[in-house]
Amino acid sequence: MLPERTLIIHRFTEQLVRQRAEHNNGEIFSLEEISLHQQNLEKLEHLDKWCRDIKILYLQNNLIPKIENVTKLKKLEYLNLALNNIERIENLEGCEDLQKLDLTANFIGELSSIKDLKNNIHLRELFLVGNPCTDFESYRAFVVATLPQLQHLDAKEIRRSERIQALQNYPEVKKRIKEQEQAYFLKRSREKEEAEIQAWRKQNKKKERKEQTPGFDGQIIYSLEDGENHPKAEGGNQSHDMEVGEEEDEEEKAFWEEPVPHTPEARLEAHRFLEDKKNAKENRERKKKEKPPRTLITPEGTVLNVNAPKLPFSLKDDQGNNEFVLDLAVYRHLDTSLLEIDVQPSYVRVMVKGKPFQLVLPAEVKPDSSSARRSQTTGHLVISLPKAKETIVAARKVPTLKNPSDVNKLQADPQRNVSTEKLEVDPSKYSFPDVTNIVQEKQQIGQGPLRLHRQKVVATKSTPEVFDDDPEIPPLI
Repeated sequence: MLPERTLIIHRFTEQLVRQRAEHNNGEIFSLEEISLHQQNLEKLEHLDKWCRDIKILYLQNNLIPKIENVTKLKKLEYLNLALNNIERIENLEGCEDLQKLDLTANFIGELSSIKDLKNNIHLRELFLVGNPCTDFESYRAFVVATLPQLQHLDAKEIRRSERIQALQNYPEVKKRIKEQEQAYFLKRSREKEEAEIQAWRKQNKKKERKEQTPGFDGQIIYSLEDGENHPKAEGGNQSHDMEVGEEEDEEEKAFWEEPVPHTPEARLEAHRFLEDKKNAKENRERKKKEKPPRTLITPEGTVLNVNAPKLPFSLKDDQGNNEFVLDLAVYRHLDTSLLEIDVQPSYVRVMVKGKPFQLVLPAEVKPDSSSARRSQTTGHLVISLPKAKETIVAARKVPTLKNPSDVNKLQADPQRNVSTEKLEVDPSKYSFPDVTNIVQEKQQIGQGPLRLHRQKVVATKSTPEVFDDDPEIPPLI
């Protein structure tokens, strides 16, 4: 007995339909057109309940094996199911307004199933190119004679002469098509058996390969080295990871080089293979990005100081109120619901958006008597932590007076006892040199700029007022 394969079915969901109905503001009840192509859908469902007014439906390039749950779509005019895994035409008699049906590149081998389209009297275009039935002899003549309402088959117009000739040879053509269908059914049964055997062999081979590499399950553990977290593969190291990657590359190469028949099973298997590779890659990337939980308390019971959100803070010892006051500069616009406060006798912990802030206290406090408040202007979180032990503060001494009369004198003149002492210096005992004339000013005659220095007049000997000018004496130069 062959083992059952575990299938992951991609189904229609209301979220998917609403997401693809953006042009209709997300409303699906009044939706008239929707495109659900390339969504890896493996079953056609729910649309006959959610979208009764649908007129155009695109479902190409999915993995739908059967036409179903569309009989209540009375207004459906165009249905595109190209590139799927459909093997038979059925369940379309309720689509009264169907005008165009595209079944390109499916696996329809039961050509006689097109008789179910006789009730679709408005059907004008049909596409069957790329299906096994198109290889049958007299395929086109059989379709033209079976569906008289058709005007185009595989994008080629059906002429009146072609239809008359097809109707004349219909009995003989029908018999020939029936024989070819029987041969195709036998071929399909063998392909299904071979596909199941191949799946069973591959499953056993994969199981054996896992058993040959014990101790490695793809999980990641972390070790603390030099204050950083380094991921390590369980049961191996970096060289082991490289070997696993090489094995995966060889497996992928062998998968694509293996010759397989063109069947729905082969197409579904290729899709499963690609999906597994994609999920495995995403898991590896996610595990690499994931960080181990931060250590807040060591296994020995030591409480650590942690500031994961990197917030400024201050811890004040208020001896007057016998308490510690922690001021944590929380983000101003952070919602208070994202703060979680845990006060213990020896430490206080605040979770800020999931990131821990933990501070070890200098002394034990009372968790039950602690209080927290939030500033409406700055957003700071202020936590009051009453000390477990009361601190004895020495009282200040007050001077006592012997006589009561002294008290009355102090009250009458409180500034009487205030004396001012001044420092006086006797000039007879101390002499200070005069430093004002240490450097004597030199007389400068005709030095410097004329604008800054006046020219000093030098006194000369007086000359007589009356004198004779001798013309023989030459003038002074």
